[in-house]
Amino acid sequence: MSREFDVVVYGATGFVGELTARYLADHAPEGTKIALGGRSETKLAAVRRRLGERAASWPLVVADADSPAALDAMCARTQVVCTTVGPYLRYGENLVIAAASAGTDYVDLTGEVPFTRFTIDKADDIAQGTGARIVNSCGFDSIPSDLGAYLLHRKATEEQAGTLGETTLVLASMRGGASGGTVDSMRVIAEQAKDPEMRRLLLNPRALSGGPGDVEHAGPSDEPSDISPVDAKKVDPSLSGTLAPFFMASYNTRVVRRSSALLDGYGPDFRYQETMSVGGVPVLSTLLAGAVSVGTGLGLAAMSFRPTRSLLDRVLPKPGEGPSEKSREAGHFVTQTYTTTSSGRRFRSQMRAHGDPGYKATAVMLGESALALALDRDALPRRFGALTPAAAMGDALIERLRRAGFVIEVHELPAS
Repeated sequence: MSREFDVVVYGATGFVGELTARYLADHAPEGTKIALGGRSETKLAAVRRRLGERAASWPLVVADADSPAALDAMCARTQVVCTTVGPYLRYGENLVIAAASAGTDYVDLTGEVPFTRFTIDKADDIAQGTGARIVNSCGFDSIPSDLGAYLLHRKATEEQAGTLGETTLVLASMRGGASGGTVDSMRVIAEQAKDPEMRRLLLNPRALSGGPGDVEHAGPSDEPSDISPVDAKKVDPSLSGTLAPFFMASYNTRVVRRSSALLDGYGPDFRYQETMSVGGVPVLSTLLAGAVSVGTGLGLAAMSFRPTRSLLDRVLPKPGEGPSEKSREAGHFVTQTYTTTSSGRRFRSQMRAHGDPGYKATAVMLGESALALALDRDALPRRFGALTPAAAMGDALIERLRRAGFVIEVHELPAS
């Protein structure tokens, strides 16, 4: 593909957009053709000045999210568009169609089930026809989840250990906070959930598993709960106490199940859930896990109730806001994903990285996803359409993240 640019960072004037652009300025290989996109040339120029010498000659592309013609023109100039402009339900639909129509690869940071469903329904067929890879959720939502399960599937296959069965991600450790963009997406989802049809979609654990126009009918009881505490021993004998629900499980689990569907299935008995550690002391962890479960439900309810939402808006981060550089540098995350295969063997994958998960680490994951699509095309699976990180980039992205400093590993666990 001969295009003017390798990557356009769209939304570069936003907080995470600028972090992603800075990561690319510091780490993209020499000669990578990068442009900054957004709706204000003045603000884009200010960002470019802050990025330093390596970005001084980067072109600026002015395109408003509400202008399909401008987005079409931008996508026609680049191999990859990397967008941080959310909430995607509000600002993303025109861009994802423009990218698919132009045969341009696309990466974003969405954690919104309805938007990803829109991408599947409206962009998948177009992208398959033009040879575009449309890849949602290339940040903390949902790369650790998606690659964690993918690694287990690949390892079990290599070891001839059978197919995956009960599989659980445990957020073992994290320091950092939700970004303003994530919070704004939650506001939009809470508003959407008032519609009965949208609520059915949000509650469907396989909402993203089917193809265009083919939402698989499944109820909350068909997969593990996203909001219930979990006995750690049932996840793996090496664990103790009670695990709390992970606050992004209701999105990440759908992405992982879509990867399973796209990759011909992780196994007929594959069931996936996400949790987080609140300590291994039995009584205390049970109390804390219960509190997290109740708090998660109350928080979502508060987001949808106007008087309480206005109170939350005063204390929660707003779009375009984020922590100081010192706070971003002090963050980290560790995810561990456990499975028992159909042969009874146990495996664990792990991803560990420095940096606030929602900001610094997300900028690395999004930036490396864009570079994988732009520069590693010969190493990518011959798979097009509306994809997940694992289905679109798989091993190529894992190797890029390892070189970027992420610890990513998978091991068989000893027999219990």
